[in-house]
Amino acid sequence: MTVTQETITRDRLYIGGEWVAPTTERTFTAVSASTEEVIGHAPEAAEGDVDRAVTAARAAFDDPQGWSRWDVGRRADTIERFADAVEKRAGQTARLVSNQNGMPISMSEAVEGGFPPVALRYYAGLIRDGIEERREGVFGRATRVRQEPVGVVAAIVPWNFPQALAFTKIAPALAAGCTMVIKPSPETVLDSYLIAEAAEEAGIPAGVLNFVPAGREVGAYLVSHPGVDKVGFTGSTAAGRSIGEACGRLLRPVTLELGGKSAAIVLDDADLASHTADFVNATLQNQGQTCYVSTRILAPRSRYGEVVDWITETVAALKVGDALDPVTEIGPLASERQRERVEGYIAKGIAEGGRLTTGGKRPAGLDRGYFVEPTVFADVSNTDTIAREEIFGPVLAVIPYETDAEAIALANDNEFGLGGSVWSRDTERAIEVARHVDSGGLGINYYSHDIGSPFGGVKASGLGREQGPEGLAAYQVSKTIYNVP
Repeated sequence: MTVTQETITRDRLYIGGEWVAPTTERTFTAVSASTEEVIGHAPEAAEGDVDRAVTAARAAFDDPQGWSRWDVGRRADTIERFADAVEKRAGQTARLVSNQNGMPISMSEAVEGGFPPVALRYYAGLIRDGIEERREGVFGRATRVRQEPVGVVAAIVPWNFPQALAFTKIAPALAAGCTMVIKPSPETVLDSYLIAEAAEEAGIPAGVLNFVPAGREVGAYLVSHPGVDKVGFTGSTAAGRSIGEACGRLLRPVTLELGGKSAAIVLDDADLASHTADFVNATLQNQGQTCYVSTRILAPRSRYGEVVDWITETVAALKVGDALDPVTEIGPLASERQRERVEGYIAKGIAEGGRLTTGGKRPAGLDRGYFVEPTVFADVSNTDTIAREEIFGPVLAVIPYETDAEAIALANDNEFGLGGSVWSRDTERAIEVARHVDSGGLGINYYSHDIGSPFGGVKASGLGREQGPEGLAAYQVSKTIYNVP
């Protein structure tokens, strides 16, 4: 099944509450990952557009009657109207995302269409509890601690989960009272227009949300712009290091959600067959184009052959196809460049002695689109390239271990620390193993993060946390008022 749509042409940028002409004639061309057909065009923002957007955001933030000064109840009501407007566009959003980056539509409907309104409502509810706390002073005089908005936020959004990851920034930042300049990724530029249209419909004040789709150079300009107070970034570790360096020099707060090479630790009592869907989601979600998926599978040597066979059979049975086909489980990669990257890693895995048990090539019968078969390597060492580096594709490496202690050591022997999972019939044993893995979060017989709890990484996987109350705090600054009633 192949699904196409009419070409979408956008010729304006949403800045300062208006649809304005860009300062250059450069455009991005959106291409279907499934068919390689052109599906749309949108303007490419330049530095002048960033200047306008930051100026608009600054004016909106500094307005003495503006968004940052609104009563939290009024702000929460408006955010909830925004949630309604975003939800109304959920189906259209899901299709646009899947068409652009290859995410299976069943996932896109749940995550890209479903997550944003949930996030908005969560943070609207969170701020209704208030932003000021009275504390009895240790030395006898009481204080009041206020949580105030950090200011103008630059949000840099990647292509793999463009809506969900935008709203892990938009929802808490708006709730805190911040204004924003959002840079969508060139690979998924079309769906960002739906956010702007929803904001307009909901009555988000002019200048509170501004969108400047652009490439890396303009993104770097935005990060270092003197009118920006805080940066929220999701993307590669290499880009995150550059952004962190710039923000450090400017003493500018930054949240960095970066790459991963997470491990799925299969304990010797695991019953993987009882958790097939959860295992696939934890390891191959969105064709492996997910920063936290467990693409290193650590399997006990006592059951190694059995685990390899089960993973091989499970992966080989996954339905590969057009991202817009409801039965598709593995869609295409996001771009030709991404497919070439993944195929390069597969070739390296073979060259370094990995045993290919399934996949490894382009699927038969899918001559157009950026498809790669889901791939499993056995007999992989934790020092092999495919076990060390983030591939960002549907490639799993199964690594043997002898004891629980060795499994933990192997899991920790990596520069990243974002996600991970432990698989066992004994939940308490699995939790104890999870406690010793250096990672921002792990799942037990499962992995997915939750809007109500903090998400982020350690080591080269980033700085700071998104989601949960911690995600709101990332867009606030604390002010203490001493000697109060």
